[in-house]
Amino acid sequence: MPLETSPDCNSKYAWAFIQRAAPPKRAVTDRLRDFGEIYSDYDEETVRSQASRCIQCPDPLCMQGCPLSNRIPEWLALASQGQFLEAAALSRSTSNMPEICSRVCPQDKLCEGACILNSKGEPVAIGSVERFINDYAFDLGAVDATPPLPNGHRVAVVGSGPGGIACADELSQAGTTVTVFESQQVPGGLLMNGIPAFKLDKHLVQRRIDLLGKRGVLFRLGVRVGWDISLAEVLADFDAVFLAVGAQKSKPLGIPGDKAAGIVDALPFLIQKNVQSPLVNIPPVDVKDKRVIILGGGDTAMDCLRTALRCGASQAACLYRRDLANMPGSRREFLNAVEEGAQFEFLVNPVEVTADACGSVQSVRCVRMELGELDASGRRKPRPVPGSEFSVPADVVIVAFGFDPVPFPPGSDLARIKTDAWGGLAVDRDQMTSIAGVFAGGDSVRGPSLVTHAIRDARRAAQGMLRYLESKAAARRPATPAQA
Repeated sequence: MPLETSPDCNSKYAWAFIQRAAPPKRAVTDRLRDFGEIYSDYDEETVRSQASRCIQCPDPLCMQGCPLSNRIPEWLALASQGQFLEAAALSRSTSNMPEICSRVCPQDKLCEGACILNSKGEPVAIGSVERFINDYAFDLGAVDATPPLPNGHRVAVVGSGPGGIACADELSQAGTTVTVFESQQVPGGLLMNGIPAFKLDKHLVQRRIDLLGKRGVLFRLGVRVGWDISLAEVLADFDAVFLAVGAQKSKPLGIPGDKAAGIVDALPFLIQKNVQSPLVNIPPVDVKDKRVIILGGGDTAMDCLRTALRCGASQAACLYRRDLANMPGSRREFLNAVEEGAQFEFLVNPVEVTADACGSVQSVRCVRMELGELDASGRRKPRPVPGSEFSVPADVVIVAFGFDPVPFPPGSDLARIKTDAWGGLAVDRDQMTSIAGVFAGGDSVRGPSLVTHAIRDARRAAQGMLRYLESKAAARRPATPAQA
């Protein structure tokens, strides 16, 4: 049977006639003036044609590439037919915040990276279609926030980042009474304070929090479980607890000169630039007209580069000890950073920070690297090239080496939870910790990772908690005559 010779949204060969279209994107000169999102949605005609490029694989690799196993081909088929609300409802059945994941997930490394069309050309624009259908549903008020019938269970969620929000969402949909404890005065965690608004507009996060509130979820802000209130006190009021405390302790620079003025950690820098609230008390970091060096190669480093440029840095450069192919950050974010004027030095490792007479950063002494044998993660290990030292002038150095868990106070009953060699909370297959009824997930368990991984942990924990609570309730019920 010959191939069709014209584009047809109902054809399995549509991908051969319809080119992948990038979503609308603001010009660099415009987006560097503010922190507004740089992408916008497709129009309806474009989203239908882009969704039609999916060939509906019998064994869809995109679903395997998605940590949430989203039913991608199914909602792409619906979107290609213009059934946007039905497509959005299907995407929400496996993801608790698809309108957010579509903006922050590195699709090039997940669903789109696994798309079979990569062997022929460009993958289906899964992330952009996911964004459109869910924005469309919210715009039409089609995302239900009606409180369900209560199931009689009470659960405390500690932390209101992606894992906490997802767990609260999953439990509240099942009729569980949920209270979220958040140590900060602004809810949202990483989504609100760690991801810049040019990637994720904050009203989207607030909209999710408001939706939970309409469903009956309560938020207690400015309360640090383990510090201000003990785990025992929480368990006295709730049937189970989910810990979504993240991992926000910055990895140290750990080289000579690392105490010089002008060296700052990535997360405080991002928070004070992105959260415009008097409730966030972090000293400002002035980068205007300054040479800013970012150390690290993940998405946090990309966020710092792009934030520094928007704040008027005369130069924003990233130093990374491996090459581009081995850099963990999203390629989309790397290309956006380059487009906006960021500079990159690959195969470079800092060995010393030099300071001026006043103790302020003057330069970063570096050594060139080469890649050797593979390490445990499958990436080639960097090793220094003898005699290759050089200096990079700098006024501000931002350290984006990653994060470790914040340890609980030694006297806290939370410190009784078993941890692994890395310091993460140890959990079973239901995400329950060594303390019965206390569950955990996200970065505090697996280490700094993706929003989708935190959501997957939270969904698994929510289902584990419901089974745990039902078994406890069943054990308390009096035996029937037949059982006696």
